Amino acid sequence: MSNRTLSIGRKVRSFFGYKTMALYHRAHGENNDDLIDQLKANNVITKARVEQAMRKVDRKNYCSSDPYKDSPSYIGYSVNISAPHMHAVALENLEDKLVPGATCLDVGSGSGYLTACMSLMVAPNGKAYGVEHIKELTEIATKNINKDQPGLLESGRVVLVFGDGRKGLQLNESIQFDAIHVGAAAAEIPQALIDQLKPNGRMIIPVGKEGGEQFLEQIDKLPDGRVERSVKMGVRYVPLTDASLQYDKTKHRWPLVNYLLRKGYFHRRQQNDTKWN
Repeated sequence: MSNRTLSIGRKVRSFFGYKTMALYHRAHGENNDDLIDQLKANNVITKARVEQAMRKVDRKNYCSSDPYKDSPSYIGYSVNISAPHMHAVALENLEDKLVPGATCLDVGSGSGYLTACMSLMVAPNGKAYGVEHIKELTEIATKNINKDQPGLLESGRVVLVFGDGRKGLQLNESIQFDAIHVGAAAAEIPQALIDQLKPNGRMIIPVGKEGGEQFLEQIDKLPDGRVERSVKMGVRYVPLTDASLQYDKTKHRWPLVNYLLRKGYFHRRQQNDTKWN
């Protein structure tokens, strides 16, 4: 495929992706089940196993502001929990890889919500790893998961790791994953994550520079080790960046802005994660 064809294809997908994503923001559930019902009604959730996982993991245990509204919500340290429709899109695209016994990785695990969903989908004998480069968020995710899904961490079905997810999971050099989700936009796809995909494994990752065009891409590793990339839709994510930059942005905000962000007053109606600068 030529670069021109790929460029045109991306623009077409971006146009229809943005148009479709706008419909998802109409969901505002009274409770978790109501939110999932609305995502189903909008055909965002179409697969039974995705529905089951998202019904079991109650979003109110992972964010304090409007947990059942289909929009991103600020959780601290220049990080948002993604809008529910984006969590659903990620799980829908990874569903056939998130099978019982599979091993999966959530890069930028943040609140721990999607890591918990992935763990339930690979149960009973699979394992979900979450890697997060903000130590405080790892601690918050631990509390959230213990509150929502007691036993996942204690049993070892979920493992939360403090580290730079751009380098993959560094606990074990030989580890590979059936499924990888990346929760922030990479200017370029990290080779370390491609290396940690198993043959027949899949990664869902937003790709693009901060402030520019971004696309949710599906990365499939073929049995012979070759990689196929396909564009799923246009999105808007925070950048996959250094932890120090996120700390700096949080530190230098005005106190009033920090307070309002924690209370959830700033929700910009975009396709996915947004931030207040």
